[in-house]
Parts: sequence; C-alpha cells; structure tokens
Amino acid sequence: MNAVSREGVKLKKVFGVTFGSLQKKVVTLVMIVILLTVGLLALVSYYQNQMLVNIVEDTRNEQQQAISRTSEETMSKILETSIIRTTVLEAQKADHEFSEVVNDVQMLRRMAVLLLRKNEPTSEQLMFPDPANDGTVSAMILTEEGIDYRTSADLPIIAKIKDTMIALDTDSEKINGCYIGLADGTHFVVDDMSSDKVDENGDPLPFPVRQRPWYKGAVEADGIYFTGIIRDAFSGELGITCSVPIKHSNQLVGVVGIDIVLESMDELINFSRKNNDFVIVVNDQGHVILAPSGNGLFTVQAADQAEDLRKSDNRELAEFITTALEKTTELKLITIGGKEFYMVGSPMPTAGWAVVSIIDKEITEEPERILLSEYDQINELASSKFKDGQKTTIRSSILLVLGVLLVALFLSLSASHEIAKPIEIMTKNIKRSNMSGKLFEMNDAYRTNDEIEILAESFCELSKQTKKYINDITEITKEKERVRTEMQLANRIQHNSIPHVFPPFPDRDEFEIYASMDPAREVGGDFYDYYLIDDDHLCLVISDVSGKGVPGALFMMISKVIVQNLAMLGKGPAEILAKANEAICANNNEEMFVTVWIGILEISTGRIIAANAGHEYPAIMKKGEFSLLKDRHGFVIGGMEGMGYKEYEICLEPGDKLFVYTDGVPESTNAENEMFGTDRMIDVLNEDPQADPEQILKRMSTAIDDFVGEAEQFDDITMMCVAYHGKKKDDQSV
Repeated sequence: MNAVSREGVKLKKVFGVTFGSLQKKVVTLVMIVILLTVGLLALVSYYQNQMLVNIVEDTRNEQQQAISRTSEETMSKILETSIIRTTVLEAQKADHEFSEVVNDVQMLRRMAVLLLRKNEPTSEQLMFPDPANDGTVSAMILTEEGIDYRTSADLPIIAKIKDTMIALDTDSEKINGCYIGLADGTHFVVDDMSSDKVDENGDPLPFPVRQRPWYKGAVEADGIYFTGIIRDAFSGELGITCSVPIKHSNQLVGVVGIDIVLESMDELINFSRKNNDFVIVVNDQGHVILAPSGNGLFTVQAADQAEDLRKSDNRELAEFITTALEKTTELKLITIGGKEFYMVGSPMPTAGWAVVSIIDKEITEEPERILLSEYDQINELASSKFKDGQKTTIRSSILLVLGVLLVALFLSLSASHEIAKPIEIMTKNIKRSNMSGKLFEMNDAYRTNDEIEILAESFCELSKQTKKYINDITEITKEKERVRTEMQLANRIQHNSIPHVFPPFPDRDEFEIYASMDPAREVGGDFYDYYLIDDDHLCLVISDVSGKGVPGALFMMISKVIVQNLAMLGKGPAEILAKANEAICANNNEEMFVTVWIGILEISTGRIIAANAGHEYPAIMKKGEFSLLKDRHGFVIGGMEGMGYKEYEICLEPGDKLFVYTDGVPESTNAENEMFGTDRMIDVLNEDPQADPEQILKRMSTAIDDFVGEAEQFDDITMMCVAYHGKKKDDQSV
C-alpha cells in the first residue's frame, strides 16, 4: 500500500486500485446499500417464513376438520349398516338355539300324549333318587308332601319315555335335565344329580311340583313357556326352563320341562366382549337373561331380583328395550351411567326375547383419532424437514454473502420467491377445493423437488381417496336403501295379499287349513288362496308363476285376482281355468305363464271337484297314509289361447287330508345337486300323517332345510294342507 498526494488529497492504492474520497464514498454507499439490502432481505425472509408457517398451520387445521367431519359421517353410516345386520344374525342364531329346545319339549309332549292314548303302563320298577347314580344320567320319581306315587295312574305310563329323555339329556349340551310333572303331584325327572334330591337319611325330599314357576307358567300360557332366571329347587343354581302342558281328552295331565344350560350360550355372549363391544339377551319380562361377565352395565340376576328394563328410570333405555322385544330397532345412541352407547336390538320369536348389541361410542371415534394422529406425524415430519433445510440455507447464505454479496442477495430473493409462491398457490387451491368440493390436483407450481412437493402430493392423494371414499359410500348407501325400501314394501304388499291368519275360519270345525310361502327372493311368484264361495263350498287354489322377483309377484297378483273373481261367480274349476287362460292370454306380451291347481270342497260331503293346469300332483291321505294322486294335467294358464281343462273328483272322508304344493318342494337342491324329490316328500308326510296341518308343513319345511343345508334356495317354496273333519255328530243330528 502506497500513499499518494494530489493537491492536498491523500489517495490510497489497494491491490492496484486507487481509492480517493469519491471512490470511498461510492464504495461506502454501495456497501451501505448492500448491507441495508441484506438486512432488508433478512427481514423480508423472516416475514415470509412466518407467513409460510401460518399458511401451513391454517391448512393443517382445515384438513383436520375435514378429516374429522368425513370420518364421523362415514363411520356412522358403516356402523348403522353393519351392527344392524350383525344383531339380526345373532338374534336368529340365538333363536335357533331355543327353537331346538322347543322342538325337544314338543316331541316329549307328543310322545306322552300317544302313550296316554294307548294306556300301557311300564313294566319297569319306578325308582327314587339314588346318590350312587351321581354323574350318570338316570330316571327317578319324586312326589309332593303327602302324595303316594303308587296311587298315580299316569306316572307308570309317562315313565315309558325314560329312554328318550335320557338320550336327550345325554346327547345335548344345551339340556341340563328334563322332567314331567303330573297334575296328581308326582314328578318324573331325568338328570345326573341324585344326591341333592334326598335328605341326610337317603330318603327322597318332597318336591312341590305344581308350585314351580315352570309348571304354573306353562299351565297359564296353555302352550310353550320360557321362565326367567330361576333357582333350581335342589342345587340352587340359576337357569332357564322351557315347558309345555300335556293334555289328554282336553284334561290337564301334567307339564313337560327342560332345563337349559346357561353356559351353552357363552359362545354367543362372551365372544363379543372386546373393547366395550358386547351382546346381551333380554327376556319378555325385560330381565337381562344373558350378559358377558364384567361388562360394567348389566348383570344377570334371578327373576325375583332382576330389574325390568322396560320400566327403567332411564326412559330412552326403557323405550328401546320395549321396541327391541317387538321388532328390529334402528341404531340408537343411549346414555347409560354418563356414557354414550350405540345400541341395536332384534327379537327372538321363539322365546319372545331379544338380542341387544352394545358398542361404546368412544370405540367408533378411535379411527378418527388414529387418522388425525398419523396426519399430525406426517405434518411434524414435513415441518421438521423444512426447518432443517431452512437452517442450512441461512448458514449457506451467510457464507455466500461474505464472499459474494450480490450473488447471495440474488439467491436469497430467488429462494424466498420459490418457497412462498407454491405454498400460496397450494393454500388457495386447498381453500377453493374445500369450498367447491372439487379435488385438489397437482400442477407444475408444486414440483419443487423438496418437502413442498411431498406435501402437495400427500394432499392430492388424500383428496382423491377421501372424495372417492365418500362418493362410493354415498352411492352404495343410497342404492341399498332404495332397493331395500322397495323390496320391503313389495314383500309387505304380497304378504298382505294372501291369507296368513290361522285358523282362517275359527267358527268352522268341519275342516282345518294351514299354508305357508317361503319366497326365494324378497318377493315370489307362488301363491296359495282359500275362501268360502258360500256356506257349503270352500275354494282351494295353489299356483306357481313362471317368473321370480317383482315381475313374478305382479303376475301372481293378477292371476290370483282373476281366479278368485271367477270362483266367486260360481264357476266350476274347469271353467275357471279356461276363463282365466283367456283373460291372461289376451294381454300377455311378456309371455309369462302360471300353473294352477284348483279344487272346490263341498264341506257337507267332503267331495272335491278339481282341475289341474300344469301343476304338481296333489297328495291325498287316505286310511292314515299319504300318496300322490296323479291327476290329469291341462296346459298352463297363459301358454296358449283356446285351451280346455278337465275336472275330476276327490272324495274325502272325516280324518282324510289333502296336501298341495309348488315345484319348489320336490326341486329343492342340496350342495351335491341332488333334488328333494316327491318320494322323499311322501316319506316326510307319512312320518306323522295324523299330525295337524300346521305341524305337517313345519315338519316338511324342516326336512327341506336339513336336506338343502347351506345350498342357495333358487325357487319359491309354497305348501297348503287341508284336514277334513266332517260335521260333528250333534251337527248331523240337527
């Protein structure tokens, strides 16, 4: 460095550059401007950084609100669909468990009635309880105080059911004992506990059989009766009893009872208890019969101590339980003990009870909390990466400013611009998407190859998935609700169009009718009908339309009305079919047809005039045995114009029966593609041909269900049975 003097002005030379006052001022001015620019740039960068943080935070809050709102709506729709379906299935499963016990009780009652009719006492010795038989299912007798079993005329006869009762108790996990209490104070019991029925001297304890709840309840109900939770008279254990009265010659002989093992229902109840999601069973008295242990809301108690939930102080709960015992409820949100629970109930028709599913509302909110937590983690990670990158940029900027201030200034302005612009565009698009409902989409402004691009891609993917999910759920739910509503309405209309109240003519004892229809779909093409043309003529009709579903149901309604109108005009069966064929063929553009069997019963004589339009052969019971009547078939109704039909005659004697059906019975197919067939149908009818029409149809339905198993039902199953009794002697004398 050298000092140079020019006219009093000292100049300095630095690295070959001469600096005077002017240069110094310019350099100083430039440096001041640059330093001020750098300072302003630092302030601007700080301001933009805070604005960016606020934008990201606002975006995060808006996304969280959108996630919460969408999740809550979606979960509510999914929950309402799934829990109702699950509860109905659980109610059907539980009802099936009880229906098996009902079948066992009714079987014992029928056997007892048959034995009483034969009046053949057992030759085996009747035994009192023997403690040595503990652990072995055995038969024993008890009596009320002061009753001598040897004076009972019915006990030796009833005892002949011993082997059947022992087999039931031994083979069934649901049965804890079965017994028959007689009206004369004697009691015939089968179980594996003998020692609890004797005193310390080994003498049998007196047993007040006619005072037990299962005995009194069955007598009062005059039919199947389920007790609440009651204590066993000997062991004191809690249990449920199913009972039914035995009558002979219209006189009460006794009551059949079966104890149901509550532990056998554990699989139904206890499997459901997880995360405050469980199932309970409520009986027709509003008592909780079954509930998982430790559920925190409901406890199982004896009937004399249990609370009637229908009369609970919790009005919402009381109304819900009352409704659940009658029909499947909607999804209800009920507050119990300060907490909210989703509840759905579905009835068990066999016992008159209900299954109730209970879900803690907090469980349904868990997916939302998990989703928000994961979303926060994603944002925290993106924010952390952004902050780390920001610090690195600041350090690099400081080093570059020291070396090349102008380049640092340019780079800092460019960097701030590149960072702020895509975020601002992204925020505007997100807000616009939230307001308009349109998808958030990627564009070139977000492709920055850093955390901003990752964040934009996450927003884009989340927006697409959320939109798709909402649209799918909305469309599926709308369609299901529409179809379900329409099919339920069609089912009710069809159900109401055919007779379904039995007995249909309670003041007429000359005959007995029972019929059933099980459509393959919500509505079917089969129908049955019966009506009095006058006081002495009963018209019987069964038909099968070629189509299924709604078209078949509509065609069925038209055919039913035409046939009934013609019958009520007094036409004969052949003329009815001919006129019906003309009417249907006249406007049958869809070329559908219907098979019809029609018979007109002259009630006073048992004479039936019948005609068959392509329908299945009827089955007639004569002299205690069913057989097919291979009648002459005419052509199907609606198949061809100008067809004629032949009439034939069936003569029923008192005690005879008529069974008619559609092809869904013999053509029911199992998983091996084997059909049920008419031979198997006749065998089932002849298992108990003396049974009443209702029992015959129920036995036939059970046999078909057992044969088909898990295979799908492809055709409607319709049956009708008529038992002809004729006029009573006192009526004939008149």
